[in-house]
Amino acid sequence: MKVCELFKKSKKPLFTFEILPPLKGVNISTIYDAIEPLMEFDPAYINVTYHQQETVYKKRQDGLLEKKVVSKRPGTVAISAAIKFKYKVEIVPHLICGGFTKEDTEDALIDLHFLGFNNVLALRGDPPKTERFFRPEEGGHKYAIDMVKQIQQMNKGIYLDSDLQNVTKTDFCVGIAAYPEKHAESPNKEIDMKYLKEKVDAGADYIVTQMFFDNNKYYDFVNSCRKEGINIPIIPGIKPITSLNDIKSIPKIFHIDIPYEFMKTIENCKNNKEAAEAGIEWATYQSKELVKFGVPSIHYFTIGYSQNIVRIAKEIF
Repeated sequence: MKVCELFKKSKKPLFTFEILPPLKGVNISTIYDAIEPLMEFDPAYINVTYHQQETVYKKRQDGLLEKKVVSKRPGTVAISAAIKFKYKVEIVPHLICGGFTKEDTEDALIDLHFLGFNNVLALRGDPPKTERFFRPEEGGHKYAIDMVKQIQQMNKGIYLDSDLQNVTKTDFCVGIAAYPEKHAESPNKEIDMKYLKEKVDAGADYIVTQMFFDNNKYYDFVNSCRKEGINIPIIPGIKPITSLNDIKSIPKIFHIDIPYEFMKTIENCKNNKEAAEAGIEWATYQSKELVKFGVPSIHYFTIGYSQNIVRIAKEIF
């Protein structure tokens, strides 16, 4: 079932989460171990993320530099299929612009359509850790809006090669990302909102937000979206803090604020275990308030670890 239909059908907020594919060489059992404890809460769907392979330049004996792949994750399509058919649950695979040509994107969508998927999350994606700025693949999409347009073309039966035979219309529900505190690369919130509205007008069906720790940021963002005529579901993304270092690393990496009250709580923690407990308490508080606000769903970022999400879900769902 399409995600957008699930939102319409449900009379209460849905529980959803996303998992990170394991690094190449790691068995899929690590994914199952993270998913298994969360299945008792009957997730409406599970997102499967995708990350570009990471490369470094190593000096050769002749003095020239050679590009080497140092980190790679297995294909999202294969992992999504494995989870879908093992747990009989809806899966939302992530598709990113980075590292993909338009043909690669089309091939992935063809495979997903063949396997019975009808949900995708269309993202530009972050640059690899070894690169400072995002660079699209040659022949690939520069922005997520271009991928949204390609998916909608395929939903109409229009493929890249007009001579391609035996084509069928796909039927994908398309999710996109948004940033309540604006994207790090946007000069201001107004420009960020403009780009978001363009993605929605291009055919996006729902929005999932970047993590936030101050619910007022989300409430204000939703109100701003509605004023701009963005009326599709806006799903809040929640990630519990798990270590003392998170209050320093998360604002730097994701360019989001940590509320003063919560920051002081974490600073008073003596170790990572206490910080993780505080993170669970804060995320539970956030979730309860979001349910009162009337969100269609709450989406949790597990980052491969689910025990903290289990604690939260027991309080909320």
